[in-house]
Amino acid sequence: MPTITTIDGVEIFYKDWGSGQPIVFSHGWPLSADDWDAQMMFFVNQGFRVIAHDRRGHGRSSQVSDGHDMDHYADDLAALTEKLDLKNVIHVGHSTGGGEVVHYIARHGETRVEKAAILSAVPPLMVKTDANPGGLPKDVFDGFQAQLAAGRSEFYHAVAAGPFYGYNRPGAKPSDPVIRNWWRQGMMGGAKAHYDGIVAFSQTDFTEDLKKITVPVLVMHGDDDQIVPYADSAPLSAKLLKNGTLKTYKGFPHGMPTTHAETINADLLAFFRT
Repeated sequence: MPTITTIDGVEIFYKDWGSGQPIVFSHGWPLSADDWDAQMMFFVNQGFRVIAHDRRGHGRSSQVSDGHDMDHYADDLAALTEKLDLKNVIHVGHSTGGGEVVHYIARHGETRVEKAAILSAVPPLMVKTDANPGGLPKDVFDGFQAQLAAGRSEFYHAVAAGPFYGYNRPGAKPSDPVIRNWWRQGMMGGAKAHYDGIVAFSQTDFTEDLKKITVPVLVMHGDDDQIVPYADSAPLSAKLLKNGTLKTYKGFPHGMPTTHAETINADLLAFFRT
């Protein structure tokens, strides 16, 4: 399997298909590069080079004990882009991956970056604080960690079968294969990485990162997102960005790149080509 090795000895698995301008995809918690199948297949057929990696501790990458924080996530992404010598890159991040993309660009600069898109993404800050009164209480995320530690197999199935794809909404038609694929990806990774990752995606404040970014960023979010609530995320991120564009999807769930791939892919393509 193709991998790179980070400076702290972690093997990061990646996929690299096609040729042309590179698009690098950063996945959500607790998934893997496989969650981007619908996007990678679409964009490789549109003439782009598509690359996606498994975050440390996730998927096929090393299940290390430490380094499950946004600094390491961003540095691992930087190591990948440098190893492959990618230039004029379009970065696309979903959920936790959106935070990874934002932190990477702010931390490592825009020399290799042309544009970015963040989908259902965690910035600016998920947890409730005095400065972020619209956030979710910390005990929500403490509960996630407790459920993971008690039995992540059942926890992961419940997330996929319920709020992640909006399958718990009246009239929804759950897809068992989609639920099973989410569960499969989650169970491939390491429980310790996923446990620590909950703190990384919920407590990292990306406010200053967003302010630093000057490249065009498309902020895409469904207003029925039950994982990363819309009001305290996308509109705030778009305002903090110097060159941000907000696109809101009525009724779309957190997992909209899968459930509404045709719409999401078309809007991404239009943004990439402008």
